[in-house]
Amino acid sequence: MTDLAFTVLDLQPEPYAAAPQLTARLRVTESTGAEVHAIALRCQVRILPQRRGYAPEEEPGLLDMFGERGRWPTTLKSFLWLQCSTMVQGFTGAADVDLALPCTFDFDVAASKYLHALRDGEIPLEFLFSGTVFTKGITGFGVEQVPWDLEASYRLPVAAWRQLMDLYFPNTGWIRLDRDVLAALSQYKSARGLTSWDATVEALLSGNAAVAGEPLP
Repeated sequence: MTDLAFTVLDLQPEPYAAAPQLTARLRVTESTGAEVHAIALRCQVRILPQRRGYAPEEEPGLLDMFGERGRWPTTLKSFLWLQCSTMVQGFTGAADVDLALPCTFDFDVAASKYLHALRDGEIPLEFLFSGTVFTKGITGFGVEQVPWDLEASYRLPVAAWRQLMDLYFPNTGWIRLDRDVLAALSQYKSARGLTSWDATVEALLSGNAAVAGEPLP
């Protein structure tokens, strides 16, 4: 039996991917001296929001997910962010491998909404590993499973997440609309001669604020 351990050495924005991606540099160690032929590695990345503090200006962006601050002792629970996989090439002792973490800025995804709300500090992450280990022995190949209890932690700077989004979506974000709503919004835009979607949404927000007697944010 192999004895594996995983460490997250680094986590950086990938500047040349086709879509937003963080790249995690993992170190895999095997302590028995067995010759590992390959590992088909799977990984879940979870966010642990209860393991950091929050500034007052971050609260509005967290309201939809966790409610008001008074409820946070019971609502701040860890949640799944990413699922990814990679192949680890053969090694003895230890090896470093890159793990691609594809990201999205779609606000229908809870993690995107959470990350967008953060202004500073670090994001506590938990990496949970599984997969299949292929070993090379005298009589042939052996196959075993990566133990389910193997995990690693990492604190990703919020600045790294913002750098990633600025690389791929500079000063923009994404929301998904029902087609009927999109058609109505397009008609509203055309009827008023508005030149951009930003101007269209700003006009709607101005109208709603005027009706409510509130200033625009």
